[in-house]
Amino acid sequence: MTAPLTEFTMPDEFRFHHPIRVRWSEVDPYQVVFNGHYLNYFDVAITEYFRNLGMRFTDPATIGGAFYVRKATLEYHAPAFFDDELRIGVRVSRIGNSSLPFTLTISRAGQTLVTGELVYVNTDPATRQPAPVPETVRQAIGQFEEF
Repeated sequence: MTAPLTEFTMPDEFRFHHPIRVRWSEVDPYQVVFNGHYLNYFDVAITEYFRNLGMRFTDPATIGGAFYVRKATLEYHAPAFFDDELRIGVRVSRIGNSSLPFTLTISRAGQTLVTGELVYVNTDPATRQPAPVPETVRQAIGQFEEF
């Protein structure tokens, strides 16, 4: 059994963070961020994580495959509101054969609001069948995360 996300996702446990400010279009009538936007925030932060590694995550030719989300898990701990300055933490602590699991957190001024895990699976762009995570991706992440 795996530990709940809240037990290992404090903001200071992440080497990479990306800031996002909550926009008016992302809140409901109570000025609370609508739940679906947190997945968008995670997606933006993962794209920036790869940009930080010098990779274009969305380009199969340069990254060596096509990654698709296989699993998305979010736990909500506290709401974010209009105009909040959020900090999204991104971490990869292991790499599977074809899978790339991301642990993520969204915080505001040190308070954890949302924790999550997104598992991406690498595929062959032509067949869309699972394929090993490219060695260049493994090396870049391993060097950055120091594992």
